[in-house]
Amino acid sequence: MKEALQEAGLQGITVTEAKGFGRQKGHTELYRGAEYVVDFLPKVKIEVVLADDMVEKAIEAIRRAAQTGRIGDGKIFVSNIEEAIRIRTGESGVDAI
Repeated sequence: MKEALQEAGLQGITVTEAKGFGRQKGHTELYRGAEYVVDFLPKVKIEVVLADDMVEKAIEAIRRAAQTGRIGDGKIFVSNIEEAIRIRTGESGVDAI
């Protein structure tokens, strides 16, 4: 997905390792004779901040790179960023991205 986003013209992404569950629900495992439920599965959260004119291009790049057709492909959430300010230079808006 990183390469697909770079090819689409994106400058940077943030990747966070997370745990959660969706339709996969989780499963039970056996450890030293005790059964326990693993209901928070490892996930990867990718955050991208970009100009409005790049949104559709980024969505398509993510879909092409991540879609397998199976549960667990993930979701894309699109939200507005009110302001972006680069602390080092004081740039704001699209220039700060």
